[in-house]
Amino acid sequence: MTDRLLQLTQHPWGRQLLTTLGLPQPRRLPRRDGPFMPEELAGRPVHLIGIGDAPLLSVLTQTVSAEGATLVKDAQSAASTLIVDATAVATLEQLRDVFRQVQASQARLNTGARVLIFAARPETAGNARASALAQALQGFVRAMAKEMGRRGATVNLLHIDRGTQPLLSGALRFFGGDRSAYVSGQVLHWRSDAAALHMPDVAPARRLAVVTGAAGGIGAATARRLNADGFRVLCVDVPAASDALQTLAAQIQGEALPLDLTAESTPAALTAAVAAHGLLDLMVHNAGITRDRTLSRMSAAEWDAVMSVNLAAILAMDEALDAQSLWRDGAREVCLSSISGLAGNAGQTNYSASKAGVIGYVAHRAREWREQGRTINAVAPGFIETAMTRRMPMMIREAGRRLNALKQGGQPEDVAEAIAFLASPQAQPLSGAVLRVCGQSLIGA
Repeated sequence: MTDRLLQLTQHPWGRQLLTTLGLPQPRRLPRRDGPFMPEELAGRPVHLIGIGDAPLLSVLTQTVSAEGATLVKDAQSAASTLIVDATAVATLEQLRDVFRQVQASQARLNTGARVLIFAARPETAGNARASALAQALQGFVRAMAKEMGRRGATVNLLHIDRGTQPLLSGALRFFGGDRSAYVSGQVLHWRSDAAALHMPDVAPARRLAVVTGAAGGIGAATARRLNADGFRVLCVDVPAASDALQTLAAQIQGEALPLDLTAESTPAALTAAVAAHGLLDLMVHNAGITRDRTLSRMSAAEWDAVMSVNLAAILAMDEALDAQSLWRDGAREVCLSSISGLAGNAGQTNYSASKAGVIGYVAHRAREWREQGRTINAVAPGFIETAMTRRMPMMIREAGRRLNALKQGGQPEDVAEAIAFLASPQAQPLSGAVLRVCGQSLIGA
């Protein structure tokens, strides 16, 4: 569905009209599609800042150069990405230095810029002062993200274990470029204890992925995006969507699996399909339904229907795959949660509970999988322009679009890019996390 405000901002007279009416003026977000490239940041002007000893600055410089970016030497030159090593911040004076140097660079950032700040984890701080300073950086990033959103820019923070040197290429490739256009204000733990650096060395044509709910919206965008990165995709959706599923599978040289996820026979059917191709490299649990009603009026059938698809089906399919040992070492799993699972939403006690359950499942399974070099993460979309949101009443739809720092809805491709990133070898340091693709939604912020 067309976003009229976004269209109006493309014209000078439209911007003047919106200013007069006091309406939001969302910026068109710079996005990137297609497969990940060897030099993902090729030609992108990047400015690096180091605070104090800046222990990551050297490896950041090397990694940025290896990704093909152009290093900007000072804050007076225009840049599309700003990266700050604040992992050594230990005094109020150094925290002030973050403020001073970022402030000086901010004015020279291009529209739609990416800001990525690295900081030490507060949990690993040696004393109360260090913990306070590390936590202060979170507030700084979240507030800055809300300010920069009006320019179509994003700001994110990655926590690093104090005194470590983790692999940083994945962080820069995603958060430092335009594949993360609808990800902002996020604070994530970028681990340094990853058991394996890469997926096993298999030919791209043999990397196998399963995507549930693949017939439309986020699922279809994900299947296409994974195909671009060389996955053979088994596309799963309900039998009623068989025509759309078959069409998608044919387009991406995948395989259609019309399955009712709530049927007792489905786990066995899925494992048989996976086993026919070998081992599984990626599982994307995207399928989900809503049956919205206030708690006082919700029926047991409405509760059960949502739980069966959104949570029970995930557990049943994973248990079957585990029992058959069909996961490859280094495999990835991505489970779709929701902003409702983080913040709750009136009229969605069933949906919010199911999506919160997904987050708990991911956190526990990440610990179980670490020794095999496997990762599992949740993706929590906010307002995404899909068939489901097109059915919303106009005023609710408009509120959903505007209640985020970027003042617009996301695209299915934004979620697909996040999933493709989490499926990549370079995302190994991220596991057990919830990656919000929500434009820094004000709900649950």
